Amino acid sequence: MPTDIKCPNCGHQFEPNEAIREEVQKELRAQAADWQKKKNEEFNQKLDEEKKRIQQSVEENLRKSISSDFENRLRLAEQNNKDNEEKLKLSRQKELEFLKKEKELKTKEEELELSVQKKVLEEREKLSKEIRKIEDQRMQQLETDFKLKLAEKDKQLEDQKKLADEMRRKAEQGSMQLQGEVQEIALEEMLRSAFPFDMITEVGKGVRGADCLQIIRNNFGQECGKIIYESKRTNAFAADWIEKLKADMRSQGAEIAVIVTKTMPRDMDCFGIKDGVWICSFGEVKALAAALRDSIVRTFNATKSNENKGDKMHLLYGYLTSNEFAEQWKAIREGFMSMKLSIQKERDAMEKLWKAREKQLEKVLLNAAHIRGSIEGISGSDVDLNLLEAGDDEEEE
Repeated sequence: MPTDIKCPNCGHQFEPNEAIREEVQKELRAQAADWQKKKNEEFNQKLDEEKKRIQQSVEENLRKSISSDFENRLRLAEQNNKDNEEKLKLSRQKELEFLKKEKELKTKEEELELSVQKKVLEEREKLSKEIRKIEDQRMQQLETDFKLKLAEKDKQLEDQKKLADEMRRKAEQGSMQLQGEVQEIALEEMLRSAFPFDMITEVGKGVRGADCLQIIRNNFGQECGKIIYESKRTNAFAADWIEKLKADMRSQGAEIAVIVTKTMPRDMDCFGIKDGVWICSFGEVKALAAALRDSIVRTFNATKSNENKGDKMHLLYGYLTSNEFAEQWKAIREGFMSMKLSIQKERDAMEKLWKAREKQLEKVLLNAAHIRGSIEGISGSDVDLNLLEAGDDEEEE
């Protein structure tokens, strides 16, 4: 079907011939090609702009996504860090509590040792009281014996008074023998008067030389020793008196021998000791007897004190080796070993707990290192996410 072409100026329609048709078609093709090219260029331009916009949008979304992911991971890391710090704080608090408990246990050990010392002191005090009780009973018995001996002494004093009256009566006869016996009686009476606790006895008739024996007693009536006396009232001093009195001293078991004489030896002008025997005048005998008696009492007390120490040590040894002390000490030892075993068990349990927590901390540190590596791989920069103090990782590396 032919196609009429209408003139755009005059509006006349005419059927184009073949040449015009080709020209028009060619022009139309050129215009279509130009339009297509222009459209293609516009489309390509819009396509490039859209690509840039899409790329910018994708880049922006990717940047936001990475930033959001980084922030989430950072937030998780911070939360984990905070949780780990709380766990570490709790662990340190537990460790402090354990140290406090260990200190308390040590204090209890010291208190136990102190209580053991107090127990020993109490036992010593108890033993001391028992010893004092025994000593009191012993002293009461000695006091009773002393009273009995005092009664005996009173009887002897009465007998001696009768004898003194008889001797005084004989002295009135004026014989030399009576004068000597008067000095003997006077010596005995002076000793009885000066030393009322002592027993003054006349030596038996079969003993030559010695006249009286002073049995020395302390305030408790205990016999401390003996002094033997020989009274001489002559105008010359005989040397054989000394040996005879020494023999009498040994036979009577006396510690000291004293010669009371009117005439002193040539080489002595006052009292003194000669060949182991004391020699004095009647006027000096009282002071000399007091000094000698004091030395005997002191010696006896010192010896007795040592004997008492031996008795106390014996009693203490008996108590320490007794079954009662062994059982008490066994109970103390069992209590101490039980407490020590309990402390050791608690210490082992805490060490086991420490090992478990140490493994947990290692796991936490390993996971934190993984998170740190991931964040550094994404961000491309070093991020400080150390759980430990600054510089610890560097020192470990």
